[in-house]
Amino acid sequence: MVSIRRSVSAFVAVAIGVTLVAAATLLLASGRPQVPDRLARAAVVVQSPEAGASADSFVPTRPWSATASAGLVGRLAALPGVAAAVPDRTFYAQPMVDGRPAGTDSRREDAHQGHGWSSAQLGGLRLTAGEPPRRPGEVVVGRALGLRTGAPVTLLTAVGAESYTVTGLVDGPGVHVADEVAATLAPGVRAIGLVLAADADPERVATAARGIVGTDGRVLTADARGALEPRNDARTRWIGMQVLTATAALAGFVTVFVVASTFAFTIAQRRRELGLLRAVGATGRQVRRMVYGEALVVGASGGIVGLLVGGGLAPLLGWLLVDAGFEPSTFRVGYEPWPVALSLVAGPVISLLAVWSASRRAARVRPLEALREAAVEQRPIGRLRVATGALLVAVGVALSVGTATADEARVAGQYALYAVMALVAGATVLSPAVVGPVVRLLRSPVRRRGGAIGMLVRGGALTATRRTASTAAPVLLTVAFAVLVSGMVRTTTAAYAAGRADNVNAGWIVLPDRAPGLSDQAVAATGGTALLPTTVFRTDPGTVPADRPLTALGVEPAGFAAANRALTVVAGSLDDLRGDDTVVVTASANLRPSEPYAVVFADGTLVSLRVVAVVTDASLPGDLLVPRAVVRTHDPSALTSTVYVRDRIAPPVGARIVDVATWAAEADAAEDRLVWLFTLLLIGVSAGYGAIAVANTLLLAAAGRAADLRLIRMAGATRRQVIWLVTAESALVVLIGALLGGAVAFVGLLSIRAGLAEQVGAPVDLVVPWSVVAGVVGLCLLLAALASVLPTWRSLRHRPARSSVGVAG
Repeated sequence: MVSIRRSVSAFVAVAIGVTLVAAATLLLASGRPQVPDRLARAAVVVQSPEAGASADSFVPTRPWSATASAGLVGRLAALPGVAAAVPDRTFYAQPMVDGRPAGTDSRREDAHQGHGWSSAQLGGLRLTAGEPPRRPGEVVVGRALGLRTGAPVTLLTAVGAESYTVTGLVDGPGVHVADEVAATLAPGVRAIGLVLAADADPERVATAARGIVGTDGRVLTADARGALEPRNDARTRWIGMQVLTATAALAGFVTVFVVASTFAFTIAQRRRELGLLRAVGATGRQVRRMVYGEALVVGASGGIVGLLVGGGLAPLLGWLLVDAGFEPSTFRVGYEPWPVALSLVAGPVISLLAVWSASRRAARVRPLEALREAAVEQRPIGRLRVATGALLVAVGVALSVGTATADEARVAGQYALYAVMALVAGATVLSPAVVGPVVRLLRSPVRRRGGAIGMLVRGGALTATRRTASTAAPVLLTVAFAVLVSGMVRTTTAAYAAGRADNVNAGWIVLPDRAPGLSDQAVAATGGTALLPTTVFRTDPGTVPADRPLTALGVEPAGFAAANRALTVVAGSLDDLRGDDTVVVTASANLRPSEPYAVVFADGTLVSLRVVAVVTDASLPGDLLVPRAVVRTHDPSALTSTVYVRDRIAPPVGARIVDVATWAAEADAAEDRLVWLFTLLLIGVSAGYGAIAVANTLLLAAAGRAADLRLIRMAGATRRQVIWLVTAESALVVLIGALLGGAVAFVGLLSIRAGLAEQVGAPVDLVVPWSVVAGVVGLCLLLAALASVLPTWRSLRHRPARSSVGVAG
């Protein structure tokens, strides 16, 4: 028969775990790529060839050139059922309001994009006033800007601020210019939308289009058009998927262990009950079946409650994910069947997996062994356990040394994680042997502050080391994880910022303000050294992928060399970077000066460049260097990312100026923020479960100690003193776990710091967010104290009476 009192903790753990799994999977199912609004009316879209080796590269596709796209448009427009074939040209254009770039949702890539007027029909935009743009200098904007037809407007483009006249307004966002102007600003084409006749079959048209395109692109229909969503949205959606997957996996994984520890403790307390069942004829299989039945009831009921709560919380969590930047603004929560089915199955499966070990232990209980077992612990730890723990600690130390000597940050991070896992496992295995020395270390403060109660706390911890160690183990795991992950993230962020600042030889940095980049006009006003990035494609049919995306930086060689302290030339000379056919590559390209290097630029043209210099891989914040004029020729909408200046200047329109340290800290600020939020989420989940595990153990242990506590009351202790006793015991257990977990994590952090210092070539400070660590320890302490005090207070509500106390055995 299921005991409600004994099963409530397992039920709570299962319900919380299934809640997280249900919410995460519902949000995952809702995270499908969305068809961009501007292409919603194009039933068939032809996309240019993909580039990048993996789905998480988030680079643009290789564009068609103006000549190639014109040929494709002509052949596609001639297909039966096609009313129009429209090349969708995209370029940077941002209206200015009151002399500054208009405030838009900066997280949306299409918030700063302009298109040709023909593209308006692909999204079904309606002209609500005025007429379409037909000449240079004319523009149609969204009516939400509050402009009137005939009014002047300034558009910020890659060249600079340009004056336009509003000829019309549409019922949606966007900037639309004459098609001829769009062809000049964006000569390369990455998508061609097909507007179909009313009676046309999209799949039949798509099949015919594939025959025309061949391998030089992809034909997309229906939901597959979601592949055309902005790259930033795709990247944000991918990050959200990683967060949700990790949360669901962590919740399920930790729930198994929390429920397993609860059932194991329950079985240990029920040994005499199980022994009586065996004594009256129950077989081991029947006992195991009974335990499985109890677990199935707990798992099924907890799963149903968790599904209902998780489904109800999913919309709120979806809004929070969008607000935090883990999902794009187009994200919408939907309810699919498979997350519901998975959540219903998760509860029973988690419970059955968790109870497997406990059921085997219950089935092995012998009638006389259970009835004769003494209440005093035997030897706290065996030789095999000591050897196993020592081996794990040795492996952790070896991996820590590997972390300190690793050449790459990724390898060092993996070593550090494995090192802490090994050290945590070793400390957990050896914890019964470590509890005694730690308690003795705390003898003086406990004795001085506690008196007789302190003596009882110390004596109980020393005589019941297994119980103390098993209760402290979740705290050890939780604190070690929190200290390691939070400290690693903060230390790594600070180290890379310091290394980034050390590589720059400048006094100030000019950055974009409320815009994705700086225009040529703004760069000219600064008089500094600018970086003009663009994406080029190295085409090699013999490699995977055939079109490899690379980041090319347009620079002035003398200024770049003066501003970049990390620049190291291996062969050739940077002074030869001039003209329209030269390039500087990194050593990993395995090329020598004078060798050819062909790339496809943003306008879709294939250009054969000549290598004039080779630099080390760490010399560039990109893959290759070309003259700035070459980038501007082939990518009219490229925007400058950074300008290095010696002295502080008044920033031009659409720009701001910061010192080098601020720039270094802000360089990856968006990613650092998401990583830190993800870190806090994982710490919160693990800390919550760790605290629940501690509370479960203490709550179950409190019921078994009722007679002992009543005996202490009969010996003359007041109710307040008994409450202080159990509170002090809980605090001691949490303190032991926190000390061991912190010590283990600090070993890993010290090795990480040493490795980072070697990589960046500068001293690295160890950064530990103590507020996070204090919050984790405080949560464990709070729940541990409540789980001990509340049942003790309840059992001591009445005056102490005579209690029969004896020792079985």
